[in-house]
Amino acid sequence: MKRIYVNEAWCLGCRLCEYNCAFANSGMQDMASALKGKPIFPRIHIEQANAITFAVSCRHCTDPICVKSCIAGAIRKTDGVVQIDQTKCVGCLTCVLVCPYGALAPNENGVMQKCELCLRNACGEPACVKGCPNRAIVYEEREADA
Repeated sequence: MKRIYVNEAWCLGCRLCEYNCAFANSGMQDMASALKGKPIFPRIHIEQANAITFAVSCRHCTDPICVKSCIAGAIRKTDGVVQIDQTKCVGCLTCVLVCPYGALAPNENGVMQKCELCLRNACGEPACVKGCPNRAIVYEEREADA
């Protein structure tokens, strides 16, 4: 299965991945209208540890603990992709507590969201990958995933 991988050595910490992600999942046609002057809620986020910056997103684990811990049954794994049914999420934050990667976060309504590889929008490939100017984020299949 194809997944998102980050090369920390190439990450500039510019946060363009966050903006492209938030725009791609906004449902709007114009980035300025979707994001200008508003708080953004991307499904990927940049972290910094000392002088290293890196993007954090869902790893679509083989045996995802977030799926097992969801009390509402809102998280499921389908065809290798961990997805959230936002209509079922009760915002209890249990998935946030159990995710070892810090990949889940609430949206503006308190409902959980995470990277779903842009499968629900018409990007073709994840928007964070398309928007990374330094190609620090890639979407590919690697042998270790098999």
